[in-house]
Amino acid sequence: MNKILIIIATEPQRQNAEKLAKFILEKKLASCISLKEINSSYFWEGTIENSDEIEITIKSTIEKKEILIGLLKEKLSNELPQIIFKEFYSELNYFKWIKSNVN
Repeated sequence: MNKILIIIATEPQRQNAEKLAKFILEKKLASCISLKEINSSYFWEGTIENSDEIEITIKSTIEKKEILIGLLKEKLSNELPQIIFKEFYSELNYFKWIKSNVN
């Protein structure tokens, strides 16, 4: 099966997101991490909030899910960090590339 893991998290500080992405890649926990500036609207403590954030999309193997979630819980700066994930089927060559870059 050609299943990969995609995790999407958010971080309010670009510098923190970049440091986290570099750390994850250096530890070979993911093959690719995309950072994208977004604007989020959400309920927080009974009111609607709006903030600029960096969306972090991590592409990795299924086996690294728990390690990555634990790391994100520790390193993200939000009080209640967004950490969502899903397993996806991928094209075979992309799957092989993901697997070859993750230890």
